[in-house]
Amino acid sequence: MEKNGIVVPTGFPELKNDTFLRAAHGEETKYTPVWCMRQAGRYLPEFRETRAAQDFFATCRSPETCCELTLQPLRRFPFDAAIIFSDILVVPQALGMEVVMVPGKGPTFPEPLKEVEDLLKLRQKVDVATELAYVFQAITLTRHRLEGKVPLIGFSGAPWTLMSYMIEGGGSNTMAKAKAWLYRHPEASYRLLTLLTDVIVEYLVRQVAAGAQALQVFESHAGHLGPDQFAEFALPFIRSIAKGVKNKLQENALPAVPMIIFAKNAHYALEDLAQSGYEVVSLDWTTCPQEARQRTGRTVTLQGNLDPCALYASKEKIGELVKRMLEGFGSQRYIANLGHGLYPDINPEHVGAFVDAVHMHSCNLNKCS
Repeated sequence: MEKNGIVVPTGFPELKNDTFLRAAHGEETKYTPVWCMRQAGRYLPEFRETRAAQDFFATCRSPETCCELTLQPLRRFPFDAAIIFSDILVVPQALGMEVVMVPGKGPTFPEPLKEVEDLLKLRQKVDVATELAYVFQAITLTRHRLEGKVPLIGFSGAPWTLMSYMIEGGGSNTMAKAKAWLYRHPEASYRLLTLLTDVIVEYLVRQVAAGAQALQVFESHAGHLGPDQFAEFALPFIRSIAKGVKNKLQENALPAVPMIIFAKNAHYALEDLAQSGYEVVSLDWTTCPQEARQRTGRTVTLQGNLDPCALYASKEKIGELVKRMLEGFGSQRYIANLGHGLYPDINPEHVGAFVDAVHMHSCNLNKCS
């Protein structure tokens, strides 16, 4: 089926477990739903085996492989949601930039943006449907193969985070080059952030059309900005994405899906994030659950925020930490997760202990029958 030039697959299996979606919408749930950022990752031996002989971004461009990697953690653990295997840097690739994964170093841009004139090298009109078709194909395939077990989450990086990678040429402890642009070239920075926002909006809308049932936006580098820079160069674009996606979904008669914003280390902006148009605000592990509840009220669902390193503890200790976390957040309007992604050397059995503890302790809090 096609709506306004967007191909919309049909015949998806009926959803059997909607706990995650109900929590995201602020509805009452029998227990607290749980999933993990980077739940499809190197901590799983089957993931390492699947990825062994393939370039990272070649993997991202293979719908069949992305589907397999997305499903692997669901075969081991009773997660309440799946998140499509992909990478936030496929968006800069769609803009015409080369990105390679260098062993021991991570994602690298051989030719990062150095001068304002370099913006002219980027595609100003991106054919999102073509350039990122492999992501949409992966989502549709995975949605079918999930067989309705749990909802499927799509995602994108946020504009500031993507901009910082595009200028730094990779990871950075300071983001000094990217932040220099904000101070020295504010107008050019706005142009780049606006271009990224426009692409991200269409990218996320087409993910929903392909079968995504929720969306998460990763502002992973928010912590490199202070309150003033965040308010000027990150928050307006975060808001524009939420508004743009919701408007376009409505215009194209596509399902309204819950949206999650994860702005790592943006403690100063909790109130603003709660009013930025997202149903869910995801928190990193440095945020106190009780304080987050107090500052955001009951207007949004909160997600998070166990320290990923807590999974190095014993299973018994993990259970204690989960119980304390649940008591801090409360078991309603809440989605359990980590405060960032799973680390590669975490024992899979401890991931299972985390998931089981969330279900057990939230059930006890809710006095499940």
